[in-house]
Amino acid sequence: MKLNLQEIDRVKMISKEDFIQNYFKPQKPLVIENLVGDWPAMQRWSLEYMKEIAGDKVVPLYDDRPVDYKDGFNEPHAIMKMSEYVDLLKKEPTKFRIFLWNILKEIPSLQKDFSYPDIGLKLMKKLPMLFFGGRDSFTFMHYDIDLADILHFHFEGEKQCILFSQSENKYLYKIPHSLITREDIDFANPDFEKWPALKKAKGYTAKLEHGNMLYMPEGYWHYMRYMTPGFSMSLRAIARKPRNLGKAVYNVFVMRNIDNVMRSIKGQKWIDWKNEQAIIRTNKVNNL
Repeated sequence: MKLNLQEIDRVKMISKEDFIQNYFKPQKPLVIENLVGDWPAMQRWSLEYMKEIAGDKVVPLYDDRPVDYKDGFNEPHAIMKMSEYVDLLKKEPTKFRIFLWNILKEIPSLQKDFSYPDIGLKLMKKLPMLFFGGRDSFTFMHYDIDLADILHFHFEGEKQCILFSQSENKYLYKIPHSLITREDIDFANPDFEKWPALKKAKGYTAKLEHGNMLYMPEGYWHYMRYMTPGFSMSLRAIARKPRNLGKAVYNVFVMRNIDNVMRSIKGQKWIDWKNEQAIIRTNKVNNL
């Protein structure tokens, strides 16, 4: 048995009007294969190019170890020069990933390689972020703290994406006071005996290749697995729905602070309690 996933709609190109009417307004994901064919990045951006232009930069690396109470917010698990990291990606599979790497701050010259597509979203132009991963590395199922609309552009190789809307929360074993599901769920091959509520979840999937753009609507859960070494860039727009905007404000100013305080007071017991509650609450709401 597999997750109940439907293929995300895929088009070569789309007009702004069609995108707004058929995808943005109904908050439905979409893959556009050739939205940015005129970007210099389409021809230039590769792992080797990143090594050439940012090789001396020291980059933060993250792997798939479970959350520990001692971990600070976005605290890296290791650091390495970009040149060494790219060499590692090409040499062998590695769990080390880079995420939320700000182009404007780190490599301003990369701005010359892309522009902000006129697709009907008011994109935040100070937050273009890069994400890198090695073969079979993955991100835990999560949603972004600001519940933004996201345009996710992939470069080099292939990446598998699984998405769920916020309407599926009750089936996903969401960790309370956080933005993730249980970290021991393998969304690429879930154990339905251990996680029976997942049988009821309805989501989306797509494979991204070089130059493809994935539109992820506000607050969508996403799990990303790198099928080959590669990297992606995300552009984002502030959530428009009042409910999601309210959640974003709560997450940033309340939830994150509560979680940090409880970690400092209770330590690992707080993390363990949250993990237990994810199962208890999911089973209760699903009568399991």
